[in-house]
Amino acid sequence: MKLATLKGGGRDGRLAIVSRDLRHCLLVPGIASTLQAALDDWESVAPRLAERAAALVNHAHADVMPFDAAECAAPLPRAHHWVDGSAYVNHVELVRKARGAEMPASFWTEPLVYQGGSDDLLGPRDDAPFGASISRPKSR
Repeated sequence: MKLATLKGGGRDGRLAIVSRDLRHCLLVPGIASTLQAALDDWESVAPRLAERAAALVNHAHADVMPFDAAECAAPLPRAHHWVDGSAYVNHVELVRKARGAEMPASFWTEPLVYQGGSDDLLGPRDDAPFGASISRPKSR
């Protein structure tokens, strides 16, 4: 079963089941309006989604529509922030040494973590907005 989040319908998009060949999809607001809602109640929702996915194979549902990946948002457009604990201490030591900074002894015994923001996720075919380029003075 393939799921996608389509743009529109609010900040969290709209949940759709996508055919295996990626040619058709089906919105399922009566089951779960968003992927986050489906995940929050997965045990109850998954069998119903699987049933609809089976119907999608034969286009047996009246609401089947063409699937366009350009209409996809990020799967979880407003995913919760996350914490990463994968900092390698020897890398941290080298970076600090290059800056002339002392390596605190506690870094070897206490976990290193950082919080990452995931509240501005792009869809698979969205343009990545970058700031204006810096203009450089013309050489004489």
